Amino acid sequence: MHVGSEQTERGLTALVGRMADSFSRLVTQHLQLARLELEEDLKSASMNVAMIAAFVPFILVGYAFACAALAAVLFPWLGWAGAFGVVALLNLVAGGGGVAWALHKLKTRRMMDDTTDELSRSMAALTAPAPMSLGNSLQGGDGHLFKEPPHGR
Repeated sequence: MHVGSEQTERGLTALVGRMADSFSRLVTQHLQLARLELEEDLKSASMNVAMIAAFVPFILVGYAFACAALAAVLFPWLGWAGAFGVVALLNLVAGGGGVAWALHKLKTRRMMDDTTDELSRSMAALTAPAPMSLGNSLQGGDGHLFKEPPHGR
């Protein structure tokens, strides 16, 4: 009479079903996390690109003033050309510094960082060996877990 094995089979079926549900939920949550993180990363990247676009006019104005200053330098020896030169230099420094700062922020940002970390933790948990029990304290601690008695009851 193997009543215990019949209950064990039903218990195993339920456990496998719960494990499949849990795994499905885990995959769904990873996909949701990846989608949310991708949206956040795209927003951040687009803000950095917008900052670059905002500083480009400073460079263009600086270049225009630099060209005007160079032309004016050739006219009389310094007068209003010095003023154009200072304005051009300030625009070039401000625009170049802003673009360099935005590019640095864009390069240092790790894309999908949280998703990668969560996926690594999940894979480590799924591939880790099952913990071994130290013994069966209900059966006197002889180390035989879930062993059926010899008479089958």
